Amino acid sequence: MHPLLALLCLLPLHPGWSTATLSCPQNVNISGGTFTLSNGWAPGSILTYSCPLGYYPSPAMRLCKKNGQWETLQSTRSTLTKAVCRPVRCPAPVTFENGMYTPRLGSHPVGGNLTFHCEDGFSLRGSPVRQCRPNGMWDGETAVCDNGAGHCPNPGISVGVVRTGSRFGLGDTVSYRCSSNLVLTGSAKRECQSNGVWSGTEPICRQPYSYDFPEDVAPALGTSFSHLLGVTNPTQKKNENLGRKIQIQRSGHLNLYLLLDASQSVVKDFHIFKDSAYVMVDRLFSFEINVSVAIITFASKPKDILSVTHDESRDVTEVLEILDHVDYKDHENGTGTNIHEALMSVYYMMNNQMQQLGLHTAAWREIRHAIILLTDGKSNMGGSPKPAVDKIKEILSIQQKRDDYLDIYAIGVGKLDVDWRELNELGSKKDGERHAFILQDADALRQVFEHMLDVSRLTDTICGVGNMSANASDQERAPWHVTIKPKSKATCRGSLISDQWVLTAAHCFIQADEQSLWRVNVGDPNSPRGKEFQIEKVVISSGFNVHAKKNQGIKEFYGDDIALLKLAQKVKMSTHARPICLPCTVEANLALRRPPGSTCQNHESDLLNQQSIPAHFVALDGKKMNINLKTGTERENCIKVVSKDKTSFPGLTDVTEVVTDQFLCSGTQNDDNPCQGESGGAIFLERRYRVFQVGLISWGLYNPCEPPSTRKRAPASRVPPPRDFHINLFRLQPWLRQHLDGVLNFLPL
Repeated sequence: MHPLLALLCLLPLHPGWSTATLSCPQNVNISGGTFTLSNGWAPGSILTYSCPLGYYPSPAMRLCKKNGQWETLQSTRSTLTKAVCRPVRCPAPVTFENGMYTPRLGSHPVGGNLTFHCEDGFSLRGSPVRQCRPNGMWDGETAVCDNGAGHCPNPGISVGVVRTGSRFGLGDTVSYRCSSNLVLTGSAKRECQSNGVWSGTEPICRQPYSYDFPEDVAPALGTSFSHLLGVTNPTQKKNENLGRKIQIQRSGHLNLYLLLDASQSVVKDFHIFKDSAYVMVDRLFSFEINVSVAIITFASKPKDILSVTHDESRDVTEVLEILDHVDYKDHENGTGTNIHEALMSVYYMMNNQMQQLGLHTAAWREIRHAIILLTDGKSNMGGSPKPAVDKIKEILSIQQKRDDYLDIYAIGVGKLDVDWRELNELGSKKDGERHAFILQDADALRQVFEHMLDVSRLTDTICGVGNMSANASDQERAPWHVTIKPKSKATCRGSLISDQWVLTAAHCFIQADEQSLWRVNVGDPNSPRGKEFQIEKVVISSGFNVHAKKNQGIKEFYGDDIALLKLAQKVKMSTHARPICLPCTVEANLALRRPPGSTCQNHESDLLNQQSIPAHFVALDGKKMNINLKTGTERENCIKVVSKDKTSFPGLTDVTEVVTDQFLCSGTQNDDNPCQGESGGAIFLERRYRVFQVGLISWGLYNPCEPPSTRKRAPASRVPPPRDFHINLFRLQPWLRQHLDGVLNFLPL
């Protein structure tokens, strides 16, 4: 926040100063853009300019002073009195070692390209062509011409950067600064380490008005808030250098400190800070991990809303309730931004916890700590935040071997006076990672937080966890999804329900005489094609008989259409292979955050609690599809159309003879329809960031994937509308319990 904003609280304190008749001039339009006012034209009102994508406002904001005049709050180089939207430019390279680049301009327009070529004997690493983006940043990666001669690879020279140092042997260092009026983010000095990796973060020289796009920040945060901070691979590939991962494991403890800026200028966006933090906490606790959450709001002074030493910090319901009631009005008499004191609050919490647990105990030393600072400005009081960071590092004994026990993320939000230099100084400097970001608005922050959590190191059999990161593959998003096939022809789908059992449809095995030739393809992080498993045993419901009602004129009947496959080997849990949650189990009860005494009926009431329930299945191409499951009177209307299918059910008078209470119905309105080949796949719901299978795909009146040329021709009046029917797992609980006893832990019915 700009220092002049501190005037806001002082306005009423001056005797004889009447605001009733004062107002600032209204001739403040910006050429090519728009503006907003925090308090109309009255003294103390902040005027903020906005421009279309690819342009930035000059100046960015103004303050209505007590004398009724506007004062420009300079956050750019502009000395113009009239506000204009200026075109964004990307910086030009200062130099390019061992090669050449084109074109050679002083700066580059949005959409402009830079092309890089290497001299003979050097190989190009990074992006040969880079494009200037609307945020003033180049896309792609730094181009480097390297001959592989050093102990560490040539670190290159980012666009706009000046590097000092050209030796890349063990222990050698290189230093960086920016040309012109650019701001350096990342590490100003890096050292070649014994593992062949440069220390710190690649330096980037940015325009002062530049910012990050959400799609860049989500993967850059690496995003993995769940259990514990694991150690990232220091030799990660170049295309994986986007960020730190707070990796989820199932042991140890994580302290998460949320620092929310509540100073005067964030009033309109404070609820977005809260909502984003709410999303992160809710998702974090969904992994059933050991975590304590601290909440600190700050303006001129900090306020400890919740400490990691309190019992409530480990209870998701309590944390979310407390977070929901946090109010920026707690700081309405403080307009400053005191990040130093906010970080000192974290230090005091750490010190208190250390005193409770004991300095030399494993209970203290094995706690990982992650600090997330959300602010829309720069600190303007309390002094530099760096001494507070140093004290935090000291109490945690952060040295090279304990570097992964602390991560500080400094995230600036908004179009005000966000300070790149300060954020960069605050953020942790980890090898090949970024911890400091600026997002243009609070909605971008929400997008980032919604995709911030990654489960790349969660290898336990915890159920119903998909990777929701922005860069996750389809298989990572649905790691329980498997393909069941004889030799090379795909026939059915299924779902992992444990590390050795797959749930699918019985009708997949009507003509499966040579089951020894069948294979189950399970996701595998080491192969885009997955890994094939042999089937040790097939268990088909004894009640399944597709011809059971042929004498009633029902050609095919799919009651009890359920089967279990036991794989010949156990599946190693990974990002690509993890079980789905089955309702009515202890595992699902934990995921639903229900009390231990819950029953199967409680789960059904929780999950199938309305007449039209949004649900999903996975299509042949791996994409998530959307349907609505119908219950109650909605289900009655859904199943009626079966009687119109005179080809399959001639003379049918009672639809319930075909669609028994074992089936869930979908296919109305804008529902997606399963194709042939997707039978046996999970019908699942998403609750509390976990996934629960309530049904499996059984049969339908319409195959949307059938080629038009092979479809049966019939009068339009006789063609039934699409409907799909799925085995309701709540109705087959006795069978599931009979065959999965000892595999899953079932709740009372």
